[in-house]
Order: sequence, then C-alpha cells, then structure tokens
Amino acid sequence: MALNDEELERYARHIVLRQVGGTGQAKIHAARVLIVGAGGLGSPLALYLAAAGVGVLGLVDDDRVSLSNLQRQILFRTGDVGSLKTEAAASALNALNPGVKIETHAVRLTAENARDLIAAYDIVADGSDNFDTRFLVNDTCFALGKTLVFAAVTEFEGQLATFKAHDKSAPHPCYRCLFPEPPAPGTVPNCSETGVIGAAAGVMGSLAALEVLKEITGIGEGLAGRLLIYEALCARFRTVTLRPDPACKVCGGH
Repeated sequence: MALNDEELERYARHIVLRQVGGTGQAKIHAARVLIVGAGGLGSPLALYLAAAGVGVLGLVDDDRVSLSNLQRQILFRTGDVGSLKTEAAASALNALNPGVKIETHAVRLTAENARDLIAAYDIVADGSDNFDTRFLVNDTCFALGKTLVFAAVTEFEGQLATFKAHDKSAPHPCYRCLFPEPPAPGTVPNCSETGVIGAAAGVMGSLAALEVLKEITGIGEGLAGRLLIYEALCARFRTVTLRPDPACKVCGGH
C-alpha cells in the first residue's frame, strides 16, 4: 500500500521506527480488528488502534453510556450519556482518525452470533467484563483460528495475555488452559461491586493495543504463553508462564 502525503505525516512516528517502517504501517492499515466491549479497557484500546491507523475497527457492545462510566471509559463525554456506546465511540474515533473504518455491532456477543462476528476480523481484542463472554470469545477464536488478545482489570490490578492455541508452530495455550470453567455465579464480584481505579483500566487497555499492533506487524516478542500481571498499588509488573493443558476441552485435542 502506498501512503499518501497526509498519511505519511500522520504516521511519521511509526514509519521512522526501524521495526515498523512503511511495510509495518501498511500491515496496520490492512488489518481488521474486533474489540469486544467498549468500556474501560475497550476505550484506550480503540483510541490507540484508531490513532495507529488500523484499517477496520469493529466494536461489539450493546450497552448505553452512563454517568458512572465516565470515570474510566475515556471514549465518551458527558453529552454521550444515554447514547449507545457503539455510536458514541464511532463518532469519537472518526473524529480522531477519519481514515479508519469503524464497524459497529450494538449487540451482545452470544453463541448465536459470535462465529459470524469474529470470522470477519483478523484479530480479536477482548475487553469484556464477564466470564461468559470471555469463554465464548476464546472458544470461537480457537475454532476460527483467530489470535486473541485478552485484558482484564479489577480494583488496582490487571491481567494481559495473547492466546493463539490454533498456531501449531509452538505449544500455545488458550484461555481455558488458564481458567477451565467459569466461576460459579455470584462467587466473583464485578467492578460495580468492588470498584476499579480508572487509570488502571487505561494502562491495561493501552498495553492490549500495543500487543495487537505487535501481532499485526510481527515485531518484538508477544505474550503468547505468558500472562502479564500489573499491580498498580506497588507499581509492579510480573509475568507468569502459561502452558497448554493437555486436558483442555477446547485446545487439548479431545
């Protein structure tokens, strides 16, 4: 893809990076990325991917903007309260970078629509806030051979990983290798019950965007096979090695 003069200026700080260059920027422009959840994690994810020039960004979220969202969901403004998140997000992202195509899906991801939605994209970034969606996204990505970048945040802590168990060039785990089954209903409180510091969601969403860009361009060392844990109160990052579970009901071969 030949970049025009406006694109050369817009993406100049990418292009001068030896690891990215014009070839990497062309890969970013050609990519189709689906973001599941336009909330505290999906907001910085979408903003940085749109700013980076990802060609097509899909947004899946059936919720509307509420006042309590604004403490961390930086895609939205006070005037957006009551609007569909996908519509408000598309407006903000188009204002940031009109060269990116935004595809909105104002629906909840379900077993009935997950395959059709995910099949249309190259990479999926999961910023959802519930286990049912996380397991559905993982299982569908594995079935369709799609790379999944997963992020989660609660209170003052975050987690980040890349799952690509479909890639048989190495023994990669999937999300179910880490968490085989969803926790029993009511045993894990959500952020409306425990709270979350807004900036921690920003950290994890931004890191997820970086991992998506690394997967698109093929630069650096990805997080497949590792779980990154962020502890905000002590400003500590640590990584844990993840291994495939031979008994995994999704990727274990059973």
